[in-house]
Amino acid sequence: MDKTIRQLVQAIHDSPAKTVLVAAGAGTLALSDLLSVAGATRTLLEALVPYSQAAFADFLGQTPPQFVAPETARLLAGRAFTRGRWLEAETENSPVVGMACTATIITDRPKRGEHRAYIATWQAERLVWHGLHLDKGARERSGEEELVSRVMLNSLAQAMGIDYQIPLPLRPKDHLETEIRDFSQATARLMKKEIDYFSVADNGRIHTSGSAPQSILSGAFNPLHNGHLRMAQAAAKLLEQPVTFELSAVNVDKPPLTHQTILERVAQFAGRWPVMVSAAPTFVEKARLFPGATFIVGHDTAERILHPRYYQNNQENMLAALAEIREKGGRFLVAGRVDHRGAFRNLAHLTIPPTFDDLFQPIPDTHFREDISSTQLRKTGRRGSR
Repeated sequence: MDKTIRQLVQAIHDSPAKTVLVAAGAGTLALSDLLSVAGATRTLLEALVPYSQAAFADFLGQTPPQFVAPETARLLAGRAFTRGRWLEAETENSPVVGMACTATIITDRPKRGEHRAYIATWQAERLVWHGLHLDKGARERSGEEELVSRVMLNSLAQAMGIDYQIPLPLRPKDHLETEIRDFSQATARLMKKEIDYFSVADNGRIHTSGSAPQSILSGAFNPLHNGHLRMAQAAAKLLEQPVTFELSAVNVDKPPLTHQTILERVAQFAGRWPVMVSAAPTFVEKARLFPGATFIVGHDTAERILHPRYYQNNQENMLAALAEIREKGGRFLVAGRVDHRGAFRNLAHLTIPPTFDDLFQPIPDTHFREDISSTQLRKTGRRGSR
């Protein structure tokens, strides 16, 4: 092994961060380098090489339009990140990096397209990806593999905060591009009230404006669990449109979320589902931000929406808020929930003011019922969805 590679790998092993590494098409030399230097157990949580299309799609949770593409690398890194967070949750809770490479390089069959690799690292603060376009025909397979693996090691080291890089044997016709998606910066802008909200797509793309989602499931997601996911699936089927999760950074009952807490909550969705973060604590404020939206809520949240306590203990304020939500085109889709006494309660148990019945529609119990409590999950130390 090259001395510079050994030094970098040793620095990676000495870092407190851990990784799940996914390599398809190339990048296994990077894995070999990590395993060849003592201390790999401090770094690697898991390594996967999904070479077949079935294995690739199974890990990703979908069949991508292209197996070797920037978006696919980002999705792979997101799934690796959520997998790593789940694996690390019951041990030391070290920082986790999801590392992914999807590539097409020299094989024993001629290839018409270019030789290329897309490499991504996903962590709570940011997503970084590299596109490596190789000078086709300039190297043997081992040379292409070596270059891809060196980019991977540099990328992993950078994500771990290591101020050391190994040289890359790039040729004049090779091209290496880099892009960063900074979740921490978006969070800071929200907390400074520079933006009303931001969204993170399943592939890590960040939006701070644009068309508002029409179906929103709001919550604290502490933790994100299968009840949230199944509720979203049931709502999407009823509404015949996708559902976006919304994390409330400001809550009427609790202190505002900290910067780090927002990053940790958003991290649960990486590579899997879109999530928004807003500073709108009430549903009338959410309706102003997202006019025409259907809000998917549980029975307990619907009770709070209909309680004067949350409107300065004033019934008229509550009715005015409901009227404004209707005027903004908002409405509620309500799922049943088990209350603190163990009784299952749904829309039929709510006291809705006259003339506002049209604002509330049930998710039938036959479509969704999941007796999972976020509070109970936290008390028992159980993890949420992986």
